[in-house]
Amino acid sequence: MMKQAVAALSVLFSSYTYAANEELDTLRASSMPQSEWRLIKDDKTRNVKAYDKRDEGKSLRSFKVEYEVEESFETLAKVYFDFENYKEWYYEVIEAKLVKKVSPTEFYYYIVHNAPPTLADRDAVLHAVIEPYNAKRGYALYKINAVPDYLPAKPPYLRIHGYSITIKLAPISNNKIRGTVEGYVDPGAAFPGWAINYVQRRAPYEGVLGFLRVLKTRQIMGKYQDKPPFYFTES
Repeated sequence: MMKQAVAALSVLFSSYTYAANEELDTLRASSMPQSEWRLIKDDKTRNVKAYDKRDEGKSLRSFKVEYEVEESFETLAKVYFDFENYKEWYYEVIEAKLVKKVSPTEFYYYIVHNAPPTLADRDAVLHAVIEPYNAKRGYALYKINAVPDYLPAKPPYLRIHGYSITIKLAPISNNKIRGTVEGYVDPGAAFPGWAINYVQRRAPYEGVLGFLRVLKTRQIMGKYQDKPPFYFTES
């Protein structure tokens, strides 16, 4: 209880600092054209870049993260589609599971996100479609969108309605793939604007770092024996 209280006070205090910085950030960004990506993180050590933008008509930012990795499509699939182990790397995920497999390229899954202290945790039901890589297309797409009414509500979680992410995976050399994660998430009512933008600026970047860490760790430990339930390439 004491730990939770300290965490809540810390978030409350930091919110004032972040809100002030957010106002300054908004002023600096106001001169930029709408719908233009702005670089907010350039991690040269890990070769990861993070961007955000304010789309016209939206109060919240969209995000984009680019990374490169020396792995195969199958190895990436083994992490992206290992839902029960999302807790190892996906930002503030406390539960994830496959709900229904429709086909080799379509499925539904359920995910629960841990919210900052004083706020209710969020859950989402997501519909995913894979457009597999082939030589003609030149890349694979993994498209994820919220379908909030697909499952009944699960109190005390608040259901996320605005959840749209696209992951593009394109080979750039022998066994090297460039990933681009782009999306928009609106956690809904009772989630302050400063908190949403704070999370959306941190979560995509930290999520990619977690993904890359798990890729490397599992490779070292030899945990790639099982076949993934879905693939990024045509069978």
